[in-house]
Amino acid sequence: MSEMLYLQTERNIKITSPVVTLGDVAQLSCSDGAVLARNQVRRVAHLPDDGYGRYVCSASTLVRLVTEAEEHVDVTHIGEPNFILTYEDPRQKNTWISWCKTILVGILTFIGTAFSIMTFHTDIGIRELFLDVYTRFLPQMTPGFSVLEISYSIGIGLGVVLYFNHFGRRKFTQDPTPLEVEMRVYEDDIDTTIIEQNDRSGKGKEAFHANPARDPADHSRS
Repeated sequence: MSEMLYLQTERNIKITSPVVTLGDVAQLSCSDGAVLARNQVRRVAHLPDDGYGRYVCSASTLVRLVTEAEEHVDVTHIGEPNFILTYEDPRQKNTWISWCKTILVGILTFIGTAFSIMTFHTDIGIRELFLDVYTRFLPQMTPGFSVLEISYSIGIGLGVVLYFNHFGRRKFTQDPTPLEVEMRVYEDDIDTTIIEQNDRSGKGKEAFHANPARDPADHSRS
């Protein structure tokens, strides 16, 4: 009786080692522990040591590599038919540079947001609007800042904090923030574009060229 092995792949998978195993690129599930352990360490690709970048991979190739090596295992794939394998250099992670980039982006975002708010107030004529409110509801003008300007300024800050659903590292609800949603959509669009361009050109990087016969997992069968 054949065992059933389930493979589940995600859209984008990050690795830091040139030796790629099946467990690195897919989540495996099987009732037979020996089959599961053997395929967790099965080599499916050996990338160049300096071949950092994105590789568009096909899940059908994974299924073929397993079925060629496992005669009595039926493989079922769940998930994306094509996915991206991102090979990153772990030595390039620099905390100091990351902090500098974060601070720079924060400063630019703050300046851009402040400028946008000021130009919006100029376009709508907020000074004239406040003046009209004063003349309609107050008996006399109040020199300088009043409760109206102060409450309006506080309301803008609170509105931004509540809209983005977090202050610092604390979130008010478990829902994803609008920024997280937009970043997720942006990442999905990038992945879709990379896969479609690879399909059209046929010149993308192919990762799964490993020979299953060289896989030490094949020699560990019981």
